[in-house]
Amino acid sequence: MAKILELHKGTKLGRVRLGSSELECAVLENGVRVLSQRTFSKAMGTPSGGSAFKRRLQEGVADLPVFMAYERLKPFIDDDLKASLSSPIEYIPKHGGRSALGIKAELVPDVCDVWLKARDAGVLTANQRKIAKHADILIRGLAHVGIAALVDEATDYQPIRDKEALQQILDKYLQKEFAAWAKRFPDEFYKEMFRLRGWQWRGMRVNRPSVVGKYTNDLVYQRLAPGILDELQKRNPKDDHGKREGKHHQLLTGDIGIPALQNHLFATTGFMRASATWDQFYRSMQRAFPKLNSNLVFNFPEPEEENSSVQ
Repeated sequence: MAKILELHKGTKLGRVRLGSSELECAVLENGVRVLSQRTFSKAMGTPSGGSAFKRRLQEGVADLPVFMAYERLKPFIDDDLKASLSSPIEYIPKHGGRSALGIKAELVPDVCDVWLKARDAGVLTANQRKIAKHADILIRGLAHVGIAALVDEATDYQPIRDKEALQQILDKYLQKEFAAWAKRFPDEFYKEMFRLRGWQWRGMRVNRPSVVGKYTNDLVYQRLAPGILDELQKRNPKDDHGKREGKHHQLLTGDIGIPALQNHLFATTGFMRASATWDQFYRSMQRAFPKLNSNLVFNFPEPEEENSSVQ
């Protein structure tokens, strides 16, 4: 049996808010970040108890946690994810308390993605589609290191990010050469930004105020992963005329960086649509996707009527 782990020294049991749900989280003595399976299952809306366990036995999925133990999900769970979920992490949430089971925080996007793939394939029952809806809410905007940052903040965990650790993150998100240009930022992102700022929307062909580039850095690149914006500015600097060789997003990797960008833009645009004012939107962003190592809310300066080149 695997060792029962304790919390990392100097940390506490924390809570993170994803959508309307509050999940217990912890950083363990080996540095692994976990969410409690109990609160994650509740957030997903998956039933538990004796009847649920009986169904899991009948469907041959008793080795999986309750939020993934559905026969209809089997074709969408790859071997690596199944292996991770079949070996739950047991830990002591409080000194001297009962042990709890945890799911690695980094697996949350993968778990939600399984539900969304099954939903899109049309194989879920009506009740299971309700669970997929919860998964959709949780995954919006979640990047793989975004959830890690939330757990760190909630548990007072301050990992030492040395150059090697930071480089591993950058290598996952960034590539060395510019990829061919492809449209990554939806028109809706800018249209909603203009609405909230009270600017007249004249379409994408018209030059945007230069402050839009600052907004893009703040709302997008500073919230994707540690060090991303700084590294992008080093790899893609402005020349003497204020121009860059390419767009920042052309340096994002196809397997990690681009999906993280798309998820984040989807969530950010959703917050924009749901907000009546810029201040309301920005405070929602600060709560849901805080900039790493930042607890402050800043007011933006008024825009300058110049062209913006950041994307």
